[in-house]
Amino acid sequence: MKRITSLALALTLPGAALAETFDRPIPQPQTEAAEFWFLIGSIALIVSLGAVQWLVSRR
Repeated sequence: MKRITSLALALTLPGAALAETFDRPIPQPQTEAAEFWFLIGSIALIVSLGAVQWLVSRR
């Protein structure tokens, strides 16, 4: 059993040493459409929070 694990380690460890370096992805700028839908979502969130406050305060 020890030979199998040592063989498995011997075969997998060199692969990690030869791995490529990680290249960080470059973030893309916001588009006009993304900003518009974020605005719509933000307004909907504020309206829904106001509706919840109104419903809870009526109880």
